[in-house]
Amino acid sequence: MNLPNYFLADLPPEATLTPAMLQEAFLTLRRNREQYLLPRSTESLVNLLAGLGKSWLQPDYPFRKLALEQGPKTLGFSAPTLAAGLDSFFRQLTRENLQGLLEQDLDHAQRLDQFVASEPEQKTNRAATATAPELLVHIAAGNLPSPALHSLILGVLARSAQVLKCATGTSLIPRLFAHSLYDTDPKLGACLELVEWRGGNAELERTLFADADCVTATGSDETLAALRKHAPAGKRFLGYGHRVSFAFVSSRVLSGLNVQKIVTRAATDVVAWNQLGCLSPHVIYVELGGGHSPAQFAEKLAEELARRESAEPRGELPVEVASAIALRRSLYEVRAAHSPDTRHWCSQNSTAWTVVYEADPRFQFSCLNRFIYVKAVKDLTEALQSADEVRSTVSTVGLATTEDQVQELATTLARWGAARVCPLGQMQSPPLAWRHDGRPALADLVRWTDWET
Repeated sequence: MNLPNYFLADLPPEATLTPAMLQEAFLTLRRNREQYLLPRSTESLVNLLAGLGKSWLQPDYPFRKLALEQGPKTLGFSAPTLAAGLDSFFRQLTRENLQGLLEQDLDHAQRLDQFVASEPEQKTNRAATATAPELLVHIAAGNLPSPALHSLILGVLARSAQVLKCATGTSLIPRLFAHSLYDTDPKLGACLELVEWRGGNAELERTLFADADCVTATGSDETLAALRKHAPAGKRFLGYGHRVSFAFVSSRVLSGLNVQKIVTRAATDVVAWNQLGCLSPHVIYVELGGGHSPAQFAEKLAEELARRESAEPRGELPVEVASAIALRRSLYEVRAAHSPDTRHWCSQNSTAWTVVYEADPRFQFSCLNRFIYVKAVKDLTEALQSADEVRSTVSTVGLATTEDQVQELATTLARWGAARVCPLGQMQSPPLAWRHDGRPALADLVRWTDWET
């Protein structure tokens, strides 16, 4: 299957992208939106997206097949890892979840179609409608494809013309998704544009910002700071910066056969997208006092990661990344040889996975790619004290505990500052309507008009 050149990102690598080409594309997008997208009902778009989600889950869907054929070489994920990530994302793309997102963020599924009144609004003789930006620009981080797909889906629901700017070499999955939209509904596909260039091209970035009505960007804090410099005064800019995540395992679930279930869920969070997303755990804090010690938990996790490597291999890494993992491993080999408070397990003859156990509870940044720390703590309070240095940047906490304790621990985590608390095993599979960085994703994009009747 060969992709036609529908988007600028489809052009051959030797093609030179110019500001004039961008400006022409933006004019076309605005015109197509007025003609093809704006008149569409929200319900029709929900049905289209839900149908597309079903298609992407089918093994013989041409765009999925192409993603699994080209993805390992282009993106570095093995085909099983990529397939698991795509399944996790597209399983969320259902009619019920899309309707739920609209009702959660806008308080009414038809808020983007017309003036409607919720029950509180009716009591004060008001109605309101939400209007999205005419031209929405997304700047994708590139480490994972799912955030870019989520951004495109939000823009389609909002009926915005969209431009997705991808980092060099990372556009494959977003391009395939855009082509699948085009294949399903060419008029809708004509309201999208994808571009790809190496960051730091000030001329192209200025053009991107000048024509956009709203810009969303995901990346490092340094990247966001640089992008903000190009944003004209008054231009709407929504930035999602660097975030980290960790997990907490209560001693109450570390007994009997239940231990293996918890270990399996922990391994799922480490393996998903090779631990590269902001929602992946750097550290798993394990509470002392259970039927299995934190060190025993770490050993079982190592065994599980070895099994996962056989079924869902990590994939090849650039030499410099693999070297960094090997260097970090050698450090812990020395420590483990001289202290019982440090132990480590790792794949043989490769850097496929690594587990480091430390009695020292201080938060430690992982070098990712299935390199996980297990830390012993007395309780959740000690875990949070140990992670205090990253408190302002914590996205997700994966939690494994008993039903009678989960409400209390989740409340503690919320008050501490975690933006999302979820069961262990679901850290890299957020719901479609999750509030990214604690903010409502769809509601962040729109402006409101109140009508006092």
